[in-house]
Amino acid sequence: MENIALVVGATGITGSNLAEELIAQGWTTYGLSRNPNNTIAGLRPVKADLLDEQNLIKALEDISPTHIYFTTWMRNDTEEENIRVNSLLVRNLLNVLSLKKSVKHVALVTGLKHYLGPFEAYAKEGVLPETPVREEHPRLPIPNFYYTQEDEIYKASERDGFTWSIHRPHTVIGYAVGNLMNMGTTLAVYASICKETGRKMIWPGSEAQWNGVSDVTDAGILAKQLVWASITESAQNQAFNIVNGDVFRWKWLWKRLADWFGVESEGFETTIKPLENVLENDHKIWEDIAQKYNLKESRLNRLASAWHTDLDLGRPLEVMCDMSKSRKLGFKAYINTEDSFISLFERLRNENLIP
Repeated sequence: MENIALVVGATGITGSNLAEELIAQGWTTYGLSRNPNNTIAGLRPVKADLLDEQNLIKALEDISPTHIYFTTWMRNDTEEENIRVNSLLVRNLLNVLSLKKSVKHVALVTGLKHYLGPFEAYAKEGVLPETPVREEHPRLPIPNFYYTQEDEIYKASERDGFTWSIHRPHTVIGYAVGNLMNMGTTLAVYASICKETGRKMIWPGSEAQWNGVSDVTDAGILAKQLVWASITESAQNQAFNIVNGDVFRWKWLWKRLADWFGVESEGFETTIKPLENVLENDHKIWEDIAQKYNLKESRLNRLASAWHTDLDLGRPLEVMCDMSKSRKLGFKAYINTEDSFISLFERLRNENLIP
């Protein structure tokens, strides 16, 4: 039977890289989003609103996917609203596709908030998990929309008989424009501004993150694990961490990233210096840079998501993931983290998004 993939959130970092991987592996691939991605050769765009079940029925009328990859979410003001909205996104889609009886596997991308709690809970008092985090760690006794998204998939799986996999990346590094959570591009834009203005590239995060051991997830590695888990019998109905396979300390990597841009770097000194506070005054500077170098995107907030970078780099503890589970089952993909950042920077430059 032909593999027909539906990538939900095909305009994001995870979804767009996954679509490219599926197409490269010969899959018929549809990309569902509110504003379809027309930049990936071979991707069949589907314009749909996940909150509107009737709209979904019409948009998917002639599409019967065998594999669903859920890579998107909607950010709301409170975690309670995150839970309501994001569980509805999953429930609506699976309800609509249930009638087709075509779905064999559903993959859901969540993240380390599964272990740490929502963004707002990072620095609050409470028992945080020992690192490296492992898939066996129990859910935290606090509201978390990841848990309700998982529960929607479990219920639909029992009803419809498909298998599932849950994927928990650390910070995803990869190419996308207009993404809400994009550390790699945010740092590239920040470094480009520093170079143009002669400023130092100053570490914005915490002492714990600066000195501690960390890891990240290349979007290409995440894509490979998503496809692997969806077609590997031993990986069915399980959750997996997914990171590059190496570890690093930011106090080592920060200077190397700054050196690539040819700017001077500065590490943690006495306090956190949020990047959001820095970049909020740089919108005009970025417009001038874009005009000077004839860049494609002059809107700073279309490229940089400083709020997300600050939350990741401002954590009061070191965070890294154990990868033993999927390794034991045969998933061997690996990428060097410095190479992951540099390849992204090179693509951003080649695509005329940074000077």
